[in-house]
Amino acid sequence: MTVGSPRSHFDLQLQGLQDHLLLLSSMVDKAISRSVEALKRRDHAAAEKVIRDDQAINQKRFEIEERALILIATQQPMAGDLRIIAAVIHIITDLERMADHAAGIAKINLLHGDQPLLKPLIDIPRMADKCRDMLRRSMDAFLARDAEAARRIAAEDDEVDQLYDQVYHELVMFMVSDPQDNRAGYLAPVGRPQPGAHRRPRDQHLRASRVSRDRSDGGDERLDLLTI
Repeated sequence: MTVGSPRSHFDLQLQGLQDHLLLLSSMVDKAISRSVEALKRRDHAAAEKVIRDDQAINQKRFEIEERALILIATQQPMAGDLRIIAAVIHIITDLERMADHAAGIAKINLLHGDQPLLKPLIDIPRMADKCRDMLRRSMDAFLARDAEAARRIAAEDDEVDQLYDQVYHELVMFMVSDPQDNRAGYLAPVGRPQPGAHRRPRDQHLRASRVSRDRSDGGDERLDLLTI
């Protein structure tokens, strides 16, 4: 019986680690898609499934982390391989956060109860589609070790920021136009960036919303409600 070299055995384990990473990425991709689609359709059953499935994503994340740590402890990888394993550990943490956000969107769906949405969603699904596209391409770039492609994808984050800024502004306008309607407040966290993500200050938006709210008491200000 032929016994493989230690290096070939390590390569198989490293490839297996990356295969599990791809599986986790696919699970998160589906969670994002299903959570936003369920919100659009106001589908409570689909939202509840997204919340239940989040547990499987959490378990997969910890499984990959354990595999990575065992690989480090038992194989003592060299610098290049160690960087790959460390990158996997960082990536799965971000993937889990994305899945948690998808579950949060599903919970927001349930929070609406039987109320309809303020209006059909437009920019939030665009954000989801863009994020899913960036996720898939970033995973491809990682597996190909394509740093230039990774830099291009990272630069596209500004497009998502712009969509979020538009959604945020429009939700503020809804809140100003009808302070008693809490549905805009429900939707506000849907496109919210993850904790620690770089965002531009929104103090000016908050100040504007307070001024607009004061003016709205007079009833003579028309608010242009655009697309969410």
